[in-house]
Amino acid sequence: MRWLRYQGAGGIRYGTVEGTTVAEIDTTPFETWRRTGTTVQLGAVKTLVPVVPGTFYAIGQNYAAHAAEFGNPAAAGPARPQPGYRANSALIADGENIVIPAESGGIQYEGELVVVIGKPGRYVAERDALSIVLGYTIGNDVSERTWQRADSGLWRAKNTDTFKPMGPWIETDVNLDTLVTRVRINGKQMLEFKTNEMIFGVERYIAEITKYMTLHPGDVIWMGTEGSNADMKAGDVCEIELDQIGTLRNPVVAEQPR
Repeated sequence: MRWLRYQGAGGIRYGTVEGTTVAEIDTTPFETWRRTGTTVQLGAVKTLVPVVPGTFYAIGQNYAAHAAEFGNPAAAGPARPQPGYRANSALIADGENIVIPAESGGIQYEGELVVVIGKPGRYVAERDALSIVLGYTIGNDVSERTWQRADSGLWRAKNTDTFKPMGPWIETDVNLDTLVTRVRINGKQMLEFKTNEMIFGVERYIAEITKYMTLHPGDVIWMGTEGSNADMKAGDVCEIELDQIGTLRNPVVAEQPR
C-alpha cells in the first residue's frame, strides 16, 4: 500500500495511491481508518511531506565507503549504532525547492532510506523490529560540508531550512534485501548502491533505539547514505530513487539577497 499525505479541498488529508488516483481516508495510516469515498487525481493535489515526525532520528556513517570518507576505516565503521537527530523545520516535500544559503560554501545530497514507525515500541528485539514499521519513504539529507567541519555540532550543516526533502509517499510493500538507491543530478546518475548493505541495518537500529526510548507512530529513522557525494548548484534538479518506493525530486535554487 502506498500512503500519500496531501493538501485536499477540506485541508490536509491522507489517502492511498491507486494508479493515478488517490482514495481519501478519514484519519491517518497510524490509526484505525476507513475510506471516505472521495477520490482525487494524483496530479491535481499538492503533495506534502508524508509525515511530520514526533522524533526525527538520523543515522550517520552507516555505510562503509561513506564512513571511510569521514574518517572511519571502511573495515570497521562506527563500533555501535549511534543515532542522531534532525529538525522538522528543515523538512520539505517532493517538488519543493532546496535553497542554497547565501553564506554557504556548497551543499551536497545524501540519498537515504527513511523508516516510518507505525506502532509504539520499547525494548523491541531485532527479530521483531519490522513489526512496528508502517513503511518506508525517501530522504535527501542535504549537507553543508564547510559548516559540518567548522561547527562543533550539526545545527546548521544538516538542519537549515529546506535541507531535509522527504517523500513523496510511504510505501508499505518493500523488500529491503533487493532495494537499490540511485541519485541523479539533472538526469545524470551520480550514485547507485544496494540500500540494505548498511553497517547496522534497520532491525538493529530499532532494537538499539528502543533500549533507551520509546518509538512512536510517525517517528522516522533516516538510515544514512553510501559513497561520495557531489556539490549541488542553483539550477540543478536532484532526484533520489529507491526502486520499490519511488522518486523524490527537488529543484535547487539560490537564496535571494536580503
